[in-house]
Amino acid sequence: MPVSETNSKIIYEALKASGVGVMSALPETWLVHLIRMAEDDPDMALVRLAKEEEGVGIAAGAHFGGARSALLMQNHGFLQSINGIVSLALLYKIPLLMLISDRGHLGEPDPWQTEGGRYTRPVLDALRIVYDELGDPADVDAKVAKAMTLAQSSLSPVALLLTRDLMWERR
Repeated sequence: MPVSETNSKIIYEALKASGVGVMSALPETWLVHLIRMAEDDPDMALVRLAKEEEGVGIAAGAHFGGARSALLMQNHGFLQSINGIVSLALLYKIPLLMLISDRGHLGEPDPWQTEGGRYTRPVLDALRIVYDELGDPADVDAKVAKAMTLAQSSLSPVALLLTRDLMWERR
């Protein structure tokens, strides 16, 4: 499998270090190791979703229950979840840390992934959601911590885009 288990572990440990106790996700190739790590961790609550928008509600419930959460999804899942992001997270000031596998860019072999990648950043900009890319494993700890701090202090969504450079094994 080309997905980096090493870098997935770095991301997972950074999420835990930033206080994440609840993760929600749908199965997705780039997220497979992160989901497995959450599933195997007795200190992490993993909520498997039927659609990504449900994860916004999970994040709201976690927030009101005093827990920190992360929503894992790919570009198309982010685009599918816009209604929940706007009508719940933005409207009611819910801290929402989103990790989005950023498909559809240079090196993308799957044509069905290209459109989601093309529109993710413009939609994030249109919604005024702060985002950053995770591309270098050395930057993951600091960027995850800063993203969680911003989500909590601003009570708003923040996105981290998981790039191909980070998520794929180098061959």
